[in-house]
Amino acid sequence: MDNSTTSSIDTISRTCIAVRLRLLNRVVTNFYDDALRPLGLKVSQLNILIVTARLGLARPAQVCEILQLDASTLSRNVKPLHAHGWLEVVSEEDARAQPFRLTPQGKRLIEKAVPAWEQAQQQAGELLGEGGVALLTSEASTLGMPPTKP
Repeated sequence: MDNSTTSSIDTISRTCIAVRLRLLNRVVTNFYDDALRPLGLKVSQLNILIVTARLGLARPAQVCEILQLDASTLSRNVKPLHAHGWLEVVSEEDARAQPFRLTPQGKRLIEKAVPAWEQAQQQAGELLGEGGVALLTSEASTLGMPPTKP
């Protein structure tokens, strides 16, 4: 390799924001997934349940927009939630839309998940520190995410 390529490799390996952010994302996601695993749930699925609970009747396009997911990722995550009876599909004239809502079992699952979520939330907070959490909250708000409340 020539010096220019070596220099570019060194620069990218030392400074790439995406690599660091993806690493942090994997570590933090593992905190939540590990805590939620006994409930048969992943944090990505819990987020879908929470958004659905807040919407009441969730349309896939809405959920995709809120969580910044593509339709295939949402579909892949909704299938097991539906299979476990935590979400139910609501029939409409336009069968393509397939809105869904939380079932009573889904609501109970969320209630059972709170202690595990709190444990993971504490771990993530400790990893990121107060300043890191504040920065993350601030930057997420610029993307339209509502500010967190204590």
